[in-house]
Amino acid sequence: MSVNAMIVSAGEALEVLRAGWQAQQAGQMTASYMLHGRPGVGKTQVIEQLAAEIGARLFDLRLTTIEPQDLRGLPYYDHEAQKTKWYRPEDLPDDPAQPSILFLDELTAASPMLQPTVYGLLQERRVGRHRLPGNVFIVAAGNTVEDGAIAYQMNTALSDRLIHLHVQAAATDWLDNYAVPKGLHATVVAFIKTRPDLLDTTERAVAEGQLIATTPRSWERVSQIMGAVAERRLRNVLIAGTVGDAVAAEFALIADDIAATVQVQEMLEASRKDRIGLYPASMHGLNALIYGLIGVLDARNADAVIDCMAEIRQLARQRPEEAFQRMPLGELCTYGFEGLIRKGLDLGLGERFLGHEAYRSYAAERKAAGL
Repeated sequence: MSVNAMIVSAGEALEVLRAGWQAQQAGQMTASYMLHGRPGVGKTQVIEQLAAEIGARLFDLRLTTIEPQDLRGLPYYDHEAQKTKWYRPEDLPDDPAQPSILFLDELTAASPMLQPTVYGLLQERRVGRHRLPGNVFIVAAGNTVEDGAIAYQMNTALSDRLIHLHVQAAATDWLDNYAVPKGLHATVVAFIKTRPDLLDTTERAVAEGQLIATTPRSWERVSQIMGAVAERRLRNVLIAGTVGDAVAAEFALIADDIAATVQVQEMLEASRKDRIGLYPASMHGLNALIYGLIGVLDARNADAVIDCMAEIRQLARQRPEEAFQRMPLGELCTYGFEGLIRKGLDLGLGERFLGHEAYRSYAAERKAAGL
């Protein structure tokens, strides 16, 4: 059966779950939620981010690795009462003073024998005689049969106990709300910025019978490879084994161009006259520079970073190359400042922007243009 719920990005799913948690805390609504989505689309990261935001302890139950008795607990005989009683499993939250998220991962891949045990958790919030405290937020996640993953069709009795969200990868959402804040390698971020169609190729890979697809999770792994393996040949082998050889070949060309033209630290240390000649003359290079500047921003280099970002909009006047005449430099500068300001506010650097001449000039230009 298809998932006939509204399609949302990972960022939108986080907003919905955040609203659900707030409603539960206010005593207005208590529900269990289900995140459907392809492998690697970011479902687990959404739950981890929510737990960090609300200060909750995360109980992550991988349902493919447990049996019904692991949830129900183990029986023992109470001779005095002449009754069989149960030892509750330690994997279930029971502290009423500590907010908790019970994350039932891989629900659709769990054995059908386990599902009846899960029913009580999702609807009545209990297993046997053990009841979950009111500060426990329940979210499940899983793949579908159509995703090429191991999965069972969800039966109606289970489906009816859940609020369903269909999570799909969206490049802009992933870049703004995950990749950039987490500091993924600037080359990966720049590549997806210009090739958003390659963020998630699972559907295409399944249709063509290919084993390897790109996903948000695989691009995070590529970021780790870029930072960990310096030798180009070995790095390319690892990346091909992560996102497939065709995508890896395209990524390698752009990575080489960026490595040859983007020198963030050198630009920050150069004089303004010398710095103008260091700007890369390609969209990939400028995107990588923008994300590199956002990544290195701190209290010590804020002035130099703002100067570098502001100068992007002037490159068509400062550099003779025809490439700069064709590029949307104003849009790139604006996009860069949006990310830079978000990070600056997080670091408490808002006053540094307002007091910086280059930023005031940039803001005045946009105001004069009605933007």
